[in-house]
Amino acid sequence: MGSLEGLEVEPQARPLLEEMIRLTDFSVPGHRVAFEDDGTVKFLVELDSLECESVLIPMKAKSTLCISSQVGCKMGCTFCETGRMGLLRSLSVREIVSQVFIAKRVMKKRVDNIVFMGMGEPFDNFEAVMGALDVLTEDAGLGFGPSRITVSTSGLVDQIDAFTERADPALHLAVSVNAPNDAIRRKIMPVNRQWDMAALKRAMARYCENPRREILIEYVLMKGINDSLECADELAHYLRGLRVKVNLIPYNPQSRDRFAPPDEAVVDAFLERMRARGYLTLARRTKGQKIMAACGQLGNLQLRRKIFLDRSSQSHPGCA
Repeated sequence: MGSLEGLEVEPQARPLLEEMIRLTDFSVPGHRVAFEDDGTVKFLVELDSLECESVLIPMKAKSTLCISSQVGCKMGCTFCETGRMGLLRSLSVREIVSQVFIAKRVMKKRVDNIVFMGMGEPFDNFEAVMGALDVLTEDAGLGFGPSRITVSTSGLVDQIDAFTERADPALHLAVSVNAPNDAIRRKIMPVNRQWDMAALKRAMARYCENPRREILIEYVLMKGINDSLECADELAHYLRGLRVKVNLIPYNPQSRDRFAPPDEAVVDAFLERMRARGYLTLARRTKGQKIMAACGQLGNLQLRRKIFLDRSSQSHPGCA
């Protein structure tokens, strides 16, 4: 929409509407797409000289869109490719929402659910994420029901509390726990040095005070690190008293691997132990590995190489 031509508008409203149109940017960011045989689609949205990555994941009956809140991430989780980029910048409300608009309106893809599990820590870009949630759930916006959206965090306690206060209770919260105790979590997730697991549990308990709320616990299984039955027992004890379900995610390969995924039998044993302890527990089926689109793999290697080369040329300019 670039003008009021052909529209019936009250004369007194026309000047204001024309000014609103003049000030509004109706352009859609550019994007490029990579496909994989299993139906997973990774697309990159152009943001000035940078790009963010989004992933459309087909399920049996529905489709989930995984979107980014930042380019890169400063949380430094050792099992995540995005953390290797560092934080390049946070996305605006418009840039977050544009990922959904491109998938639905430009690429004409079915989007049933949205998860903030792409690049970045959503709660490190809290206000923009909350603004994007408003647009995504407004009838005058994209009209998604709040229950179809999940926001994931690595455990920023202050922002969990703010989300508890401000978010619609129907919105879902996922917390990336990934360890049964502080000793392990501190090694793989630097955020644990600021907010340990006791502080994190207290924040999750406050969130669960509303009976409509439940937390998705994300747990990346890494061979020999956090995948033993003893770890499962300790995790089950830690989660006691919280209204949660558990999502087990076998580690996905990275550009430079520090870890390895457990054997399938180990994943199954961990799964069954958690279920035996009374927790609804699922193991995530890996999708998108071939195009670096699976959980923990988003990191835009081409962009990182470009930034490295640009910085190198600036540090070592050629002779005139």
